[in-house]
Amino acid sequence: MSTHNLIKKPSIHNLQGKKLKQQKLSMLTCYDFTFAQIMNETAIDMLLVGDSGVMTQLGYPDTTHATIDMMCFMTQAVVKGAPDKFIVADMPFLAQRQGIAHAIYCADRLIKCGANAIKIEGVNGHQEVIAHIIESGIPVMGHIGLTPQSVHSLGYKVQGKDQEAAKNLKEQALQLQEIGCFSLVMECVPSELAKEISQMLSIPVIGIGAGNDADGQVLVLQDMLGLNSHLQPKFVRHFLNGFNDIKAAFDAYHHAVQSGDYPNKQESYDIKIA
Repeated sequence: MSTHNLIKKPSIHNLQGKKLKQQKLSMLTCYDFTFAQIMNETAIDMLLVGDSGVMTQLGYPDTTHATIDMMCFMTQAVVKGAPDKFIVADMPFLAQRQGIAHAIYCADRLIKCGANAIKIEGVNGHQEVIAHIIESGIPVMGHIGLTPQSVHSLGYKVQGKDQEAAKNLKEQALQLQEIGCFSLVMECVPSELAKEISQMLSIPVIGIGAGNDADGQVLVLQDMLGLNSHLQPKFVRHFLNGFNDIKAAFDAYHHAVQSGDYPNKQESYDIKIA
């Protein structure tokens, strides 16, 4: 029997209930149908169709290259492969900064593609946009700390390292909760700060590079599978030696073809032509 048949699709209330029960939440990024099918058979709580897909799938240097069409394309694929999972889709770069009408347009498209919620980076300067989206009936997950869409101004470095910056992150977290976000991602912040914010909020806090005291964790799929051999941030653990294992399979296929071992008799259609 498939594992997913035993697991009811989570809802926002289920996810928030896990925080009350002090049960950790698991989240992974996903961008395509094949991996989504596999994840659908697991106990993973949430899938994030991240704008990081433009880096892992399309080779762009950062997430600012994501468009709403790209995000919809990936979201549709993941929804088809993982119908039993709670799926969050990223709003693309600047979608929330071009006015309420454009933000609603983008959020509407992602929801109609099958996403159960959207994720919006940052809060300063677009509080009203987030509030309007939530008031329109679309669940929103916030994202504070290192926000990759701000790479050109923030860089890829730990946030909240001094008292003023830590205070600012606490204020952002409270503001997102007050606006009505059902959860938030907190990326690359000191562990003690992440613990304090997680305990301060009633909504689940999903950490990435934020220590073990957040209410859950999220990782980029390719990082977790060890597919990026050239890059391993401090917070990433490889749960599979994917790069080397898959490379070995490619080489084995090449040698089997060259040696004439593949395809063998059992793998060929040995049919007499009448």
